Amino acid sequence: MNSIMPKPRLPYLRHEKSRHGSWSWYFRKDDGPRIRMPEPYGSPAFKAAYEAALTGAPAEETSSVKTGSVTWLVDKYKLSGKFLSAAKSTQYFRGNFLRQMVEKVGDKPFAKITKKVIQNSMEARSATPHHANNMLTAISQMFQWAVDNDHIKVSPCEEVKPFPTKQSEGHHTWSVEEVEQYRAHHKVGTRARLALDLLLFTGLRRSDIIKVGKQHVREGLLTFRTRKTKAVVYIPIFPELRASIDATDTADLAFITAERGMPFSTPEAFGARFRIWVEEAGLDPECTAHGVRKAGATIAANAGASAQELMAMYGWSRISMAELYTKAADKTRLARAAAERIANSFSPHPIKGAAENDK
Repeated sequence: MNSIMPKPRLPYLRHEKSRHGSWSWYFRKDDGPRIRMPEPYGSPAFKAAYEAALTGAPAEETSSVKTGSVTWLVDKYKLSGKFLSAAKSTQYFRGNFLRQMVEKVGDKPFAKITKKVIQNSMEARSATPHHANNMLTAISQMFQWAVDNDHIKVSPCEEVKPFPTKQSEGHHTWSVEEVEQYRAHHKVGTRARLALDLLLFTGLRRSDIIKVGKQHVREGLLTFRTRKTKAVVYIPIFPELRASIDATDTADLAFITAERGMPFSTPEAFGARFRIWVEEAGLDPECTAHGVRKAGATIAANAGASAQELMAMYGWSRISMAELYTKAADKTRLARAAAERIANSFSPHPIKGAAENDK
């Protein structure tokens, strides 16, 4: 722990451990707001914040945080519209990098963070280039905000280049065999099975899967506004998915539930639980929830779904996304037709498929 546990503890305080193993103090009186206390416990800043929270008065700005320090800049930036307007997942992701920066150089004046300092931080992470590039993005956003608000003249990240990385194909797309193996292990009626069925038959992202429920279904059609693109999708509930939903214990407003019957609080929590279900089925950890979505799009395209049909189901705003799948399916069909023509040139028993492609 980063603080010594006080005895006795002051009223309305809780010492909580995050999913990453770090400890923090929180104040909450009755049904009032949950307020994070500054570290360390018992410091002048902690006492001032506790008194302010206890009386309901605004906390004074006089604290152990030095004006002009990295910690001061991070605190100001995280209260800015630029940071708060980002998606919650983005705030969480970038906030982790900013927290690490505070832990290492929080007391240092941010004006003395130079290009060389950023480059050294990048080099220290050269073994994990994606991680290093993500850190650079998070810190660059903050320093650009500082420039825009006249805290500094030039961002120290301005000329720092990200590491070149190999083009990634993204999440692994589940094969039909992997889907069948998962479904064979997790029977209808289990939360694990319903999770896969929803991902596969609706094409929703995990951020939407944890929100969708019976209130979104009317006359066999699921109508839902997606969180990422804000597009409204219209998805028929086929009998196989309907049977899976009906056989499973669900929450009042969400089909998928966590251990205690409550909806998952975050997409990350659902993703972590889904990984456990994947491992229980004996599948490789590369089989992710998003990979099921890609598998559904691939299967639909191979079965002849058009780009417009995929856009309607998956909520894509750009046809180029749908065409990634339909063009791949077209290449497969065209390659098969070409192979059949070659075979027909040497066989006394022509293959019907090639002739049909000539029509």
